[in-house]
Amino acid sequence: MFSRHVAFAQIWKSWLSSHSLAGNKNIILMGPPGAGKTTVGRIVGQKLDCPVIDIDDDVLEATWNMSVSEKLQDVGNEQFVEEEGKALLQLSASGTVISLTGSNPMHAAGMQHVKRNGIVVYLDVPTAVIMGRLKSMKVDRIVGQGPAASLKDILQFRKQFYRRWYDIRVLCGGNMAAEVVAEKVLDAVKRYQNSEVETYVSTRSSGSGRSTQKDSHKYFSDVVIEGLAPDGGLFVPERGLPKFATEEWQSLIEATYAERAQVILERCIHPADIPASKLREIIGIAYGENFTCSKVAPVRHLTGNQFLLELFHGPTASFKDFALQIMPHIFAYCIPRSCNYLVLVATSGDTGSAVLDGFSRLHDTDKQRIAVMSFFPEDGVSPIQKLQMMGCQKENAWSVGVKSDFDFCQAAIKQIFTNSDYTGFLTVEYGTALAAANSINWARLLPQVVYHASAYLDLVHQGIIAFGGPVDVCIPTGNFGNILAALYAKMMGIPIRKCICASNENNVLTDFIRTGIYDLRGRKLVPTLSPAVDILKSSNLERYLHLIADGDGQLVAQLYHQLESQGHFQLQKDLLGKLQQDVVAGWCSEEDCLAAIHTVYSTTGYILDTHTAVAKVVADRLQDRTCPIIISSTAHYSKFAPAILRALRITEINQNPLSQLHLLSSYSPLPPVHWGLLETLKKNENVDHQVCAADLSMLMSRIETLIQNHFM
Repeated sequence: MFSRHVAFAQIWKSWLSSHSLAGNKNIILMGPPGAGKTTVGRIVGQKLDCPVIDIDDDVLEATWNMSVSEKLQDVGNEQFVEEEGKALLQLSASGTVISLTGSNPMHAAGMQHVKRNGIVVYLDVPTAVIMGRLKSMKVDRIVGQGPAASLKDILQFRKQFYRRWYDIRVLCGGNMAAEVVAEKVLDAVKRYQNSEVETYVSTRSSGSGRSTQKDSHKYFSDVVIEGLAPDGGLFVPERGLPKFATEEWQSLIEATYAERAQVILERCIHPADIPASKLREIIGIAYGENFTCSKVAPVRHLTGNQFLLELFHGPTASFKDFALQIMPHIFAYCIPRSCNYLVLVATSGDTGSAVLDGFSRLHDTDKQRIAVMSFFPEDGVSPIQKLQMMGCQKENAWSVGVKSDFDFCQAAIKQIFTNSDYTGFLTVEYGTALAAANSINWARLLPQVVYHASAYLDLVHQGIIAFGGPVDVCIPTGNFGNILAALYAKMMGIPIRKCICASNENNVLTDFIRTGIYDLRGRKLVPTLSPAVDILKSSNLERYLHLIADGDGQLVAQLYHQLESQGHFQLQKDLLGKLQQDVVAGWCSEEDCLAAIHTVYSTTGYILDTHTAVAKVVADRLQDRTCPIIISSTAHYSKFAPAILRALRITEINQNPLSQLHLLSSYSPLPPVHWGLLETLKKNENVDHQVCAADLSMLMSRIETLIQNHFM
């Protein structure tokens, strides 16, 4: 044991000295009283063989010539924080581990002073754990706690100050030993100092999937901007996603959705790309007042062992809002200021309005340099979806209907991105670069991991399961992004047993998951009542195949070349076995979809949308009822009013979408008709849009015209 620690310290000292930390930057430990800052600081100092300063013992008491408790009694709460801050302002140190007091972060000037030459590490310990520790230490009052405030209240109040100042967060579970926390601190500092380890590769990169040349390295900011890899593949993290320990997940059980998003995304996005403070600002905007439910993504019991993950409380009433309320702000932060950007997106329905709404909420200065153009199948979305897209058009956001299907729209965008002559012409002639907002863009996919993790934590919080108990998830699936996010959540430590892939009559994924054969030959896209999953070419499946193939980009490239040239490919047996360990699949007919909507409403008063009904039917068939199943409710039923009215067996259906919504609301359904959708339709009944033939050159011409009109 001793030799291991010696070796560890030598490795650390060597690494830190080469990265200008030892002898320069301080490691500053911050957290509530009882977080273990003093003990952890001493252990970290021992491992690094560097000085350690405990603010309480080494600064305050030495400066005041009295104990901290005596000083607090002498000057009172408010003046104590000020006196404490003044002492902190006199601190001068480098290459030192500094353990702050629990109240130091409440003094802005003092924190600004120490932060200038330090990396602030927040020891984030659950409030309940802190209260237990303080009780065992016989501490019943802390600095700032007035007579009317409880200990819990003041601990919660202080969190805003901790969150303001930290560079790195270390999640500390209830039973985590100080030695373990110290190693986590060192790992976190090492990650903070070394952004080069978190790179991205194409799913079609040759060799083992590991980048060998420095020029081939892509960072988070790069993949957000570029969207699609130059070789036509999709970007994925070279080293995979981070794995959370059980204690870390458990520390998030009491957290809000935004807090969970902050913790998860911090671990997936290097602070060199987006600092924690900026990420917190972005998350606050994305998941704040834009969502009608305070829980953002609530989990509702439906019947038996089935639960609904309601993903439709955002401004455009679909799960796409979870990515597209945050992705535009991430994109605006990552792009260089020297260039304009036109974001292209193909949609089968819900993405269109979500991407238009998300990018139209950017700050005015960002809207001047970022515009978005959405292509959708003119006759392949519901009337309400189309009207909603028209209503979401703004000064920097436009929709174009294409006389074809979604697969054509998606393929056209991929061809445009890989046409270097065309993209180069746009950059040189107009100073404008193209970017993607479909789930081919990593920044679209990553935020979806959060709600799958959050749903599981909500079931634990509600007492439905204990952490570690398995759940299944069932997801209506077209482009494979949503279900892939659930598979990523499983990789990160959420105990998901099976992911059930639910298709409608366009059931190419069902056949593939059952047989390993992806075959588009002779298949025609069938327009259905669940248009968001009317897809035959599932883009994000490529990311999953890269994952189960252990990063073999050459194999993935071969499979997709064969799909493009011959219309089919077949997985080898071992990969099919891996796939079937994680995923099962089924599909649902139109009749069964409508019947499920009617039955659920008749028995529960709850209205499913058509996509959720597809998932419900497949879940009923495939789930063995030995554990809870979370069904992703991906859109609000209001978006598909004609189908819902038909399912409820209402014979007189007015063709006007607004009248259809008013008719639905008269049934006092659960949940109520979506307010945002209703308001959008009221305001924009007569808005028009562009329509284009299914011709690549015509789409490119529309793009050039838009650039001229907006940016020139």
